[in-house]
Amino acid sequence: MTIWRDVAGAAVAPRREPSAVTIGAFDGVHRGHQALLARTREAGLPVVAVTFDPHPTAIFAPDRVPKALTTMERRVELLQQHGADEVRVLAFTPEMAAWSPEEFVRRALVDALSVRAVVVGQNFRFGARAAGDVASLSDLGTSHGFTAEGLALVGSGEPWSSTRVRSLVADAQMREAAHVLGRPHEVVGEVLRGQQRGRELGYPTANTPIDDSYAVPPDGVYAGRVVRAGGDAMAAAISIGTNPTFGEHERRVESYVLDRSDLELYGETIRVELVDHLRPMVAFDGVDALLAQMADDVAATRRAL
Repeated sequence: MTIWRDVAGAAVAPRREPSAVTIGAFDGVHRGHQALLARTREAGLPVVAVTFDPHPTAIFAPDRVPKALTTMERRVELLQQHGADEVRVLAFTPEMAAWSPEEFVRRALVDALSVRAVVVGQNFRFGARAAGDVASLSDLGTSHGFTAEGLALVGSGEPWSSTRVRSLVADAQMREAAHVLGRPHEVVGEVLRGQQRGRELGYPTANTPIDDSYAVPPDGVYAGRVVRAGGDAMAAAISIGTNPTFGEHERRVESYVLDRSDLELYGETIRVELVDHLRPMVAFDGVDALLAQMADDVAATRRAL
């Protein structure tokens, strides 16, 4: 059985050099996750971040899989930005879910990663029926030659968590979500050719479809940025919804890059950062009213950014 793979899906060989390991779903790589990575670095060893695909809930309760905050590719990138020397993706399967805590430690940590130190959140559970906790991980570490630490959950007021971010995004509280994440929440998609109605109105937009498996805020207009693959970030007024003025029904993200009519983004995969919620989505009585509101949205975007 292939246990480990990289983000592209290729199998990864066991590590022979000692490592410090942190384990988690790491959805969003928020500030709580960043604290885990920072603590793991204090072990003075190469840091390996272990994450899961699919999310374990997909095996245990597929009808309750949470909305994802990032793609797997973006998760790996963020983990590396915040201190992981290597990211390994645990290909989570029903067979693996049946491993005892002892088997999980032996196969996933000792044999595969030559682990010497493990740092997890204090509520970390592992093994069949979630029988393992930080105390049993520490006991197993004593037997297998590694230390284990459960880090207390951190945050201002309410602990920083992926669940908290999803709740804030669902309520369009984008600045509050950014506080937990340490950066704006974002959606990712490939720019597709649309009706080009925005171009005709003087506001050309980059249109990306919405993936229902990801956390996308409610319909409305947002201030944010379009980020291209090379990292170029451009201020944008962003519409999320179905374009009710023209009777369209497909939900999508439409991003107007401020002061740019020369961009050709078709076929590119972009990140759309959502900085602030400006207003709800409404239908207008004709093009003139829509154009007037779009001008106001652009001005509001400049102020918000």
